[in-house]
Amino acid sequence: MPPPFSWPWTPLLMDPLAILNHLFNFIAPALWLALLLPILARLFMKKRTLARSLYAQAAINFAASVSVLVLGLMVFGDDGKMLTYLAMALAGATSQWLMRRAWLN
Repeated sequence: MPPPFSWPWTPLLMDPLAILNHLFNFIAPALWLALLLPILARLFMKKRTLARSLYAQAAINFAASVSVLVLGLMVFGDDGKMLTYLAMALAGATSQWLMRRAWLN
């Protein structure tokens, strides 16, 4: 007699806590990048004018970074690819550059 759940029909084997853990670990790089970029931009770009508050910059960087991570997951079918992390860093740096209006100074 075959097992009740065989391939391709496999049951959901994660409980809600495990799902939250996986989700947090998926967005953790975007969170760290979003928090560090505005702080480091204030340290290294002191003569630039501030376009938005620190919280707004972090939120916009977080949204840009998470959207790139989701896009990388959809394109590659797997998370944690180095190309996705490179694209996330470029998206975060570009959004920070746009928010700081760095082309004006």
